Amino acid sequence: MRLVALLAVVFGCAVVSGCGSDAVADSSSAAAVAARSAALSDDVLHGTYTRLNGEKTRLARFRGKVVLVVNTATQCGFTPQFDGLEKLYRKYKRRGLVLLGFPSNDFAQETRSNSDIATFCKANYGVSFPMFTKTKVTGARANGLFHDLAAATGQPVWNFNKYLLDRKGRVVAHYTQNTEPLAGELVGQIKQLL
Repeated sequence: MRLVALLAVVFGCAVVSGCGSDAVADSSSAAAVAARSAALSDDVLHGTYTRLNGEKTRLARFRGKVVLVVNTATQCGFTPQFDGLEKLYRKYKRRGLVLLGFPSNDFAQETRSNSDIATFCKANYGVSFPMFTKTKVTGARANGLFHDLAAATGQPVWNFNKYLLDRKGRVVAHYTQNTEPLAGELVGQIKQLL
């Protein structure tokens, strides 16, 4: 199953699994999305992380919201996705969506300091969603959240992987960097969960 999930991630599919099988996410009913999410993971919103502004934030505070977790980098070909992520956040935050950005140099494309990341994201893309300090997102040294995300659907294979969580903090889907933030399949699934 892990190999199938990894192959789906490499080729840009949203991975959704349940009962020992894998399927590509579709725009099915909210009830079906909720049923699938229960099969992917338990609540992954644990731990306390430091935001780029220095604020310590318990992830548990985001339970009750639909959460999109993204591993980011400011020196990547996919960096312009910050624009779409910010638009997505602004459009749906009042309905209960929150985005959580986790900068990482795991793919050697985030060499800036935390303060420089904050300045870059604000100045170039007007980022207002929560961004956390630079962290590991792959391998044995991945932070606790990304360890749990990897266990549910696979670790990021590049920058700008997107993990969608339901209001109970359970992983619903994993989209790769090839899925734009405003792509119909991702937005459709977010709307079903809101």
